[in-house]
Amino acid sequence: MKRAVAILRDYFGVSQQEARGMLALLTLTGFLLLLPLAYRLWVPDSIPDTSASDKRQLDSLVALLEVDNREVDERRETRPGRYEPDVKTKKAERFAFDPNTVDAESWQRLGAPRWLADRIVRYRSKGGQFRKKEDLLRIYDFPPELYGELEPYIRLSEGKKTEKPSEKFRERFADAEPERNKPYADRKPAYSVSAERYSRPVVQPFDINTADTTELKKLRGIGSKLAGRIIKFRDALGGFISPDQYAEVFGLDSLALEELNKYGQVQMPVKKLAINTATAEELDRHVYLSKRQAEIIVNYRTQHGPFTSPESLRNIRILDAKTIEKLTPYLAF
Repeated sequence: MKRAVAILRDYFGVSQQEARGMLALLTLTGFLLLLPLAYRLWVPDSIPDTSASDKRQLDSLVALLEVDNREVDERRETRPGRYEPDVKTKKAERFAFDPNTVDAESWQRLGAPRWLADRIVRYRSKGGQFRKKEDLLRIYDFPPELYGELEPYIRLSEGKKTEKPSEKFRERFADAEPERNKPYADRKPAYSVSAERYSRPVVQPFDINTADTTELKKLRGIGSKLAGRIIKFRDALGGFISPDQYAEVFGLDSLALEELNKYGQVQMPVKKLAINTATAEELDRHVYLSKRQAEIIVNYRTQHGPFTSPESLRNIRILDAKTIEKLTPYLAF
């Protein structure tokens, strides 16, 4: 004991009383470290006896867990955005159908979840139409696996048949009937004057970043609602930089996209956001940023100073590389 105290005192250069305290502390620490090992060596493991009542209780708990697992599986099958072919396609029927006319019940017979069937019917009730098979994939969360199985059975109608001229139209040109009795060389063109009145107006290419709803409604497949939606998206975006962004507007089918790509030209430059002076509210109005992301950008700028380039935004973990790439043309540093 005295030798240990002397060694500690000489080694650490402390007083004799301090050396005794250190020795006591080391002894206590070693005892506490060895105590669990000694307990496992000296005290044998005892297996508790499970009584019959405890066994019945455990069995009931296992049964409840199995019921809960089945309910979770059922909820997972009907969760939006998730397609379970193992469950659905076994009972699904396969028959030719027109997606523009089939009802929600028939969609479910084809294997679509109820939420998806209701979403398709709701889309059609608001004026949506499927002109190509691929337009089905423009429905939000439409499973590509389900589309691959249904694609051979999709039958799109060729279009409405040409209606016969109305009585009012016939009366307007009734005066042309006597011309039939005249020689061909003396006949007057019955519809030459009125053809211009009823011909479809010729659409000229326009700048998508300055166009109004009137100009957009001249395109096939775009009505008042879609035209207003395109303008609203464009203004929130700050302007289009590429025709590829047209597909980001919700509700545009293949015909509307084809018309926009044909006539909508990107000419005027986009409106840029001053990233180092814009408030969180101003950043939140942009299509590519959420409210949470806008607040984090402003907070990071306050703590670390102004941003110098798009690369400096990579320090914000909530912004991934794709978001930064899409935002870059709209930011001014």
